[in-house]
Amino acid sequence: LVSAVGVGTIAAGVAKGRADVVLISGYDGGTGASPRSSIRHTGLPWELGLAETHQTLLLNDLRSRIVVETDGKLLTGRDVAIACLLGAEEFGFATAPLIALGCVMLRMCHMDTCAVGVATQNPELRRNFRGKADHVVNLLRFVAQDLRETMAELGFRSISEMVGHTECLVQRPVRHWKARYLDLSPLLVRPEVHHEFLGCVDSQDHQLNRSLDSEKLLDLCEPALTSGTSVSGILPISNTKRVVGTMLGSAITRRYGAKGLPEDTIKLRFRGSAGQSMGAFIPPGLTMVLEGDANDYFGKGLSGGKLIVFPPKQSPFAPETNVLLGNVSFYGATSGEAYVRGLAGERFCVRNSGLEAVVEGVGDHGCEYMTGGRVVVLGPCGTNFAAGMSGGIAYLLREEQDVEQQINQNMVHLEDLDADDQQTVYRLVHNHWKYTGSIKANHVLYEWPRSAARFVKVIPKDYKRMLEARKQLQAEGLNDHDAAMAAFAKNSQDLARVGGS
Repeated sequence: LVSAVGVGTIAAGVAKGRADVVLISGYDGGTGASPRSSIRHTGLPWELGLAETHQTLLLNDLRSRIVVETDGKLLTGRDVAIACLLGAEEFGFATAPLIALGCVMLRMCHMDTCAVGVATQNPELRRNFRGKADHVVNLLRFVAQDLRETMAELGFRSISEMVGHTECLVQRPVRHWKARYLDLSPLLVRPEVHHEFLGCVDSQDHQLNRSLDSEKLLDLCEPALTSGTSVSGILPISNTKRVVGTMLGSAITRRYGAKGLPEDTIKLRFRGSAGQSMGAFIPPGLTMVLEGDANDYFGKGLSGGKLIVFPPKQSPFAPETNVLLGNVSFYGATSGEAYVRGLAGERFCVRNSGLEAVVEGVGDHGCEYMTGGRVVVLGPCGTNFAAGMSGGIAYLLREEQDVEQQINQNMVHLEDLDADDQQTVYRLVHNHWKYTGSIKANHVLYEWPRSAARFVKVIPKDYKRMLEARKQLQAEGLNDHDAAMAAFAKNSQDLARVGGS
């Protein structure tokens, strides 16, 4: 959580949601790739957010069951001691170890032109990297020694004894006229509690034994897990059941590895309203069909599975004009398929790196930071589509809305579909119609190829250059892998020349 006014209330909700750790991040630090406005105006010092969080959790008798961590340019043992006395028991380091590894803060981490080889994939620049793990170990040993000396002065033998003892902190007097009347006493309040330790002493009860996976899915799918036998089932679902399918997916991966099971070995159909993170991380071989709607983070981290969503057949509303998925669906998906007969919320397919998905409309920030995969949008599109998109391809259907105005074109080209694109879009839309019975998909297919002319292709500029270079190298006789590596190296060298100039 970003350090801000009111962060304590949010942290209390996080603790009630059975989180194990809450991290309070200050506005200091970072990689140096952020714009100056973000560095100067995003969040508050970690001291303010940490103090509020610790006090709020203590007052609500929640502090004992959650670990509080903080970060934001912690550099010395004194910084760690202050953080501990204000209520933290874990501490994050980034800037200092980065400097120890050789970073010189050129502030071009996003350009792939880092001269010291830290933030780059360019083989030529990576040769300049001189950092070693021992450098970070040495730095943190000094920090630990500094912290130990401070603890000795205060009379503490361990971090757990030290957490939250704000009586050891005193506001330093300042003569400057701007700071003379600053009162930091609210940060140093120590709420009265009935127990000795002011940190985490209990573990959260995540009630995994009451999850739908534990109660039904693992037993139902045992034949598939043990012998690869096909399994199917129809089950009711409610929004109190979260991360449905994830424990089952984990069991598949533990037994069969990343390749999972053959397609549709396990096919589960759910009816109702799903809770958060349904189908998160599920692997190949697991297909989940939802007849209803779902909450946020649907298909998060999808890793080869197949997810299908459509409204109940008796529903009176038109799916193409109603929201069926919450926000941040398919966040960080790496592979698999998804077909959604309805609209999705904001941040659809953010950080997607390999998923093929069809949806009938998305909210703001769709395909943000996408690096791979294919996404077809058969309806309205929110603002800031494709912001930071560096890979993969999206296809948007032009309707009444002027979709070009909704797209963030800083990193992408807008094009018409070529023959290969038409084949890809037709295949995906046909699958969408086959799995969901979408009327909209049926119209698109019925009017093909006129429909193909209504699509706009969104492709990242660098990604397009890579694909063209790879195609040219393949024509010269290189195999697919060698052509890809040579194209990547050439693209990195071109970017380095641009950055240097």
